[in-house]
Amino acid sequence: MDCYGEFELQARNAAEAFRQIDKKEIIRVISHLDADGISACAIMIKLLNNENRKYSVSIVQQLNRAVLSQLAAEPYKCFIFTDIGSGVISDIKELLNGRKVFVLDHHSIEGYSATDGVVLVNPHICGIDGGKEISGAGVVFRFACAVDKAMEELAHIAIIGAIGDLQEQKGFLRLNQEILDIAVKKGKIQVKKGLRIFGSQTKPLHKALEYCTDPYIPGVSGSESGAIQFLYQIGIEPKNGNGWKKIVHLDEDEMKKLVTGIIMKRLNEANPDDVLGNVYILPHEEEESPTRDAKEFATLLNACGRLGRASFGIGACLNDKKTKQQAIRSLGDYKKEIVNALNWYNNNKFTDDIYWGNKFVIINAKQNVMSTMIGTLASILSKSNVMTNNVFILSMAQAIDGSTKVSLRTTNNLNGNLDLKNIIEEIIDGIGNSESGGHQNAAGAVIPTDKEANFIGQAKEVLGKYAMEERIG
Repeated sequence: MDCYGEFELQARNAAEAFRQIDKKEIIRVISHLDADGISACAIMIKLLNNENRKYSVSIVQQLNRAVLSQLAAEPYKCFIFTDIGSGVISDIKELLNGRKVFVLDHHSIEGYSATDGVVLVNPHICGIDGGKEISGAGVVFRFACAVDKAMEELAHIAIIGAIGDLQEQKGFLRLNQEILDIAVKKGKIQVKKGLRIFGSQTKPLHKALEYCTDPYIPGVSGSESGAIQFLYQIGIEPKNGNGWKKIVHLDEDEMKKLVTGIIMKRLNEANPDDVLGNVYILPHEEEESPTRDAKEFATLLNACGRLGRASFGIGACLNDKKTKQQAIRSLGDYKKEIVNALNWYNNNKFTDDIYWGNKFVIINAKQNVMSTMIGTLASILSKSNVMTNNVFILSMAQAIDGSTKVSLRTTNNLNGNLDLKNIIEEIIDGIGNSESGGHQNAAGAVIPTDKEANFIGQAKEVLGKYAMEERIG
């Protein structure tokens, strides 16, 4: 049996264990707060609803001994962790000993052995890279389909989770592609070749171009006047009557002009035509809604999770009209928090709170940026033209519980030569009561706030070392 067959067997065995749970049992569900975690949780809730099971749900930013101790004090006999838990398997086994525990996840596994009393579905066990091949939502989807094939109707939600976890890189690898094929077959997703520009459904055309950093458009990205001037130059009227045109409003001739114009602007780039790629449309969603394009849907879910409104995101995934509207309204608040974070960064670039090293920067926002937003700030900066290539971006913000949330990004991941998860683990080595997680392209940690100075000292040393090695190599 190959690794993919082994993974499928994992899902089937877990499904059989799930069927053994007494229908009277209340199932405790815990998931992560990002787009993937919310998607994973929504799929699990749909399965539990279909099975007429009772459940209680929590969405958490991280899973550590303190959170697990709180869960252990609860009366539930069955726990299901989705898109979270693999990094603390030994703690789960210890603190939830005697309970029925499922961990459906795609992150790297800590301290796992086949004899552990935990039902684990994770591609890493089979030698499959969960950071690239399948998301947490995808793992839950494969499990759910093993329980009930009718769950294939939610394949599109698993794809939204994968997109939210940055696993769409000019297409998908095998496991995600198989899920996408199901979503397409079910009529839940249409894959079209088009411009890889975020906001085609919702943003005015000139604003979508202004905010477009991946791909970067010289003279257009970052400049509203530059974007408007560009449109006039290529023969596209940016206004649509009294309003502004969106990408979805363009006719075939205008779209050709736009694509050609962008490629011409990028002729000095390494891959000027990489503005074209797959666009994932959800045909059952309303046109010009942030739930119509899968990438925008993922952003919507991130907004809900980062603002502490994950239930709205779950409702949007399950197509509950009322909560979907609440989720969409949350986007406005999310944008305000992003603006606040960017304004703080721009106003403090040359203060002691931001340290500029050689090929890396450490941003310590303290309590000036929401701890749930600090990763978003790092991601935006990593894609912007304000950072030169090959710069590590380490951002930090303090939570109200005495911990500091840390996020690590890089502007282009150095062609995939580095694993940011390994780097963050090296930085926190020896710093007590700390934990890390993430993937090759995006990683993070949680450290005690009173250990910030120690952490920053180690970060300077480790990031400086990696930056030097890459430059020499």
